[in-house]
Amino acid sequence: MGTLPVIEESKDELEAIFKDLHAHPEIGFTETRTAAKVAEKLRAYGVDEVHEGIGKTGVVALIKGKGGGNRRVGLRADMDALPINEETGLDYASQNPGVMHACGHDAHTTMLLGAAKHLAETRDFDGTAVLIFQPAEEGLGGARGMLADGLFEKFPCDEVYGMHNWPNGQPQKFGIVKGAAMAGSSFFDIHIKGKGSHGAMPHESRDPLIIASSLVGDIQTIVSRNVPALDACVVSVTQIHAGSAYNVVPDTATLAGTIRYFKDEVCELAEKRMKELCDGFALAFGVEIELELRNVFNVLQNDAELSDAYMEAAGDIVGAENVIERKEPVTGSEDFADMLRVVPGAYCTLGHAGTVAVHNPKFVIDTGILPVGASIMARVLERRLPLAG
Repeated sequence: MGTLPVIEESKDELEAIFKDLHAHPEIGFTETRTAAKVAEKLRAYGVDEVHEGIGKTGVVALIKGKGGGNRRVGLRADMDALPINEETGLDYASQNPGVMHACGHDAHTTMLLGAAKHLAETRDFDGTAVLIFQPAEEGLGGARGMLADGLFEKFPCDEVYGMHNWPNGQPQKFGIVKGAAMAGSSFFDIHIKGKGSHGAMPHESRDPLIIASSLVGDIQTIVSRNVPALDACVVSVTQIHAGSAYNVVPDTATLAGTIRYFKDEVCELAEKRMKELCDGFALAFGVEIELELRNVFNVLQNDAELSDAYMEAAGDIVGAENVIERKEPVTGSEDFADMLRVVPGAYCTLGHAGTVAVHNPKFVIDTGILPVGASIMARVLERRLPLAG
């Protein structure tokens, strides 16, 4: 079949939308310009309803098909950027210093707009399309914000689908993992309050840097000596902050990082051991240690049957030979998982010609996947809401 006609005819428009969004990135929950552009395009495409301000800056649109069915299928895209200085040299590079679409959410938003244009124009489905433009995916809880704002109470869905670009140098390769597909994640902050001293007299201190350095090493034993070998878990310390002078042992030090997991009980074990380590170090060194833990992402669980449906729809667009059922999940996280805890659905990846990893200042999207992704999203909805006869 290839890309859908309405979308193929709109590929130049989609590329222009993408470049505009890329040049004007916005951090989570501040996507006011992005949301306004999305709402403007949706109204221009003739969707039936546009609702703004869902979960602060989220947008939801409804499109009713030709049939009179009551089933509803959701399609979701994320809109936020990252606090990164862009180094791509593109002529449409970010105009907002320190902010960049380094994960391709500008492309995801554009794809869903392309799907919206097709669905609003053709309406070859029986039921209602629920288009969800989500803010703040990058660890700020945008999905949870929309859910708390009554997303699926106000706009019920029977199933919901999401998509992420994949810079693997394999254009149009569609991939999906059934079951647990992406890791859950907790973030942690460890605050150590010791006793400072002159750098020449460290014996008068209770040195928080020594404690922090030891904790970094011992935290790694959580996985190597506590988590069963067949259960995946990653514990990474990614920040350490302490001191401000060459000749002063500081009073305080802070560690921060993340736990990634595929089973809730594994996360609970890792958090329990981290607390025990912090308590033990506090007692051993006579200092105060405060551990802050916060769950940020749930494990993303793809429904097996709906994953098959997604693969079939993708095969219509890219060919069955380009559809891959992957067996290995990834330890990255995605807050679409929160929506999938409420409504069954599936989340896929779509390969493109780029090879620079996401969250990199040199990351570049292959714009050739815009009409492909838009067509797959529209097609899965049409397949899940078929017209009678």
